[in-house]
Amino acid sequence: MASALLSELPKGVEQRHSPALRIAHWIVVALVFVTWPLGLMIGFVKDQVKLDFYVVHESIGFLVLWFMLLRLGIRMSGGAVQVDAPRGEKLAASTVHGLLYAFLIIMPVSGFLATNAHGFPLQWFWLVPIWSPIGKSPEIAPILSAIHFWSAWTLLALVALHIAAALFHHIIRRDATLYRIL
Repeated sequence: MASALLSELPKGVEQRHSPALRIAHWIVVALVFVTWPLGLMIGFVKDQVKLDFYVVHESIGFLVLWFMLLRLGIRMSGGAVQVDAPRGEKLAASTVHGLLYAFLIIMPVSGFLATNAHGFPLQWFWLVPIWSPIGKSPEIAPILSAIHFWSAWTLLALVALHIAAALFHHIIRRDATLYRIL
């Protein structure tokens, strides 16, 4: 039964990323798909609950940062499978992956620093105070907020491109690209 199922899978499916990398990937996906809409909703909620939305949004964003640093360490230590592909395709994939990693680190760092600069240090899920490296700095707060805002939209575009590429490989090419991360 299992051998029959494996015979239907695309060639190369046996080459999967390490379990640690796959788990970290899907944790980050889940956190981003919760954090991103929460950030959008902050502008539409009543003032009485706005601060709570900020705390949850920033606390989950802080988790994204740490899981991304973990993913980066796993990837750099050989957790990712090297794939045979045309040179241009490899360049495109590595560029998008590099940008995803960069923006998934820039986003939480800029958000954390922006709220600190606005005078709101992070109380991680209302429990743990997180040290602020800059403190209240009204002169740089708008710059950090702008970086966070534009990074969010850039990240959304990169995620859409990443999903489109995964679906292209899965539906059109029918190769093992998607299976490597499942």
